Amino acid sequence: MISVLGAGVAGLCAATALIEAGHKVELVLPDGASPPVSRLAGGMLAPFCEGESAPKDVTLRGRAAIDWWSARVPEVVRRGTLVLAPPRDAAELTRFASATTGHEWLDPATLESTLSGRFARGLFYADEAHLNPVSALTTLRDALALQGVQTRPTPSGDWVIDCRGPAAIPDDSHLRPVRGEMLDLHAPDVSLTRVIRLLHPRFPCYIVPRPGNRYMVGATMVESGDTGPVTARAMMELLSAAYTVHPGFAEAQVIATGSGLRPALPDNLPAIRQDGSVFRLNGLYRHGFLFAPSLAADLVARLPLPERTGRQAKAARLPAQANAQTSQAKRTSPTGQNPAPAAPKNKTPVPNNASNAPAPTQDQSHAH
Repeated sequence: MISVLGAGVAGLCAATALIEAGHKVELVLPDGASPPVSRLAGGMLAPFCEGESAPKDVTLRGRAAIDWWSARVPEVVRRGTLVLAPPRDAAELTRFASATTGHEWLDPATLESTLSGRFARGLFYADEAHLNPVSALTTLRDALALQGVQTRPTPSGDWVIDCRGPAAIPDDSHLRPVRGEMLDLHAPDVSLTRVIRLLHPRFPCYIVPRPGNRYMVGATMVESGDTGPVTARAMMELLSAAYTVHPGFAEAQVIATGSGLRPALPDNLPAIRQDGSVFRLNGLYRHGFLFAPSLAADLVARLPLPERTGRQAKAARLPAQANAQTSQAKRTSPTGQNPAPAAPKNKTPVPNNASNAPAPTQDQSHAH
């Protein structure tokens, strides 16, 4: 039995990959556990755009995430990403283009007619996608339940996969919190069909369309462990950026606001770190939905092969494992090979309860 601590994007991707490889898995959530902060994510599968500030490995491995998610959850929208900048920040657009691949220059109005006359040119990343984080996480968890995965308050497995995200920060000196804030808007006067990224030297933002004229606008990145509500400054900057993209956002209703902490390692790259029978899968930073499937594949490759019946082996789906066999990374930068451990030997960490793991903050007075 393998115990997976946490049910955010890292934990659910790890549990899914382990089940598909034939392992027996349980999810571990303490009573009263906070909702995972990954529910507040934009859900952008943007390997090329993320290459602007991340190593090439994020782009290379992130490209496979789009197919991984498409094979397991509905509503993965493959309409690319449109990157824009106001005329005064045109240099930012040129800089972004030189730092990334997989794009073409074009008139934004050829893709989004409602932007006609507002931006002279933009960058289009056709091979990117996005999904709804809440829907995707719910689908993965429901699928695990159908395959017999139970949820327990404490671990009972021989191996433990610690995917607690920011809840692990108090126990892990290598992790630091990075605060993020977002808005959920209902904007009936706006019709955007793909992710829009607006570049700005101080507060770049993205706008992710959801069904029913809903838009997620985010997200700030503040080196802080503050778990309080969205600040007035963040709200004004995000709304100002949205208005710059389309004036229809001036009449939008603020349905909800949210804030949470991203777990980050010193190099801002996710990693798998092993301590005996415990694997710590964390540090996803801003790459959660993009990198979690690849990280889960690495995890499968580092564990001993499960004992399976012939029927179980035939039924198991192994799209992630095939990819993992060539990247048994000691840490998910990833470089080098690491042999599968022989047997568990160390103490199992106890998952934090709700009081030790600050919940992502959401303004429920406006939430529908």
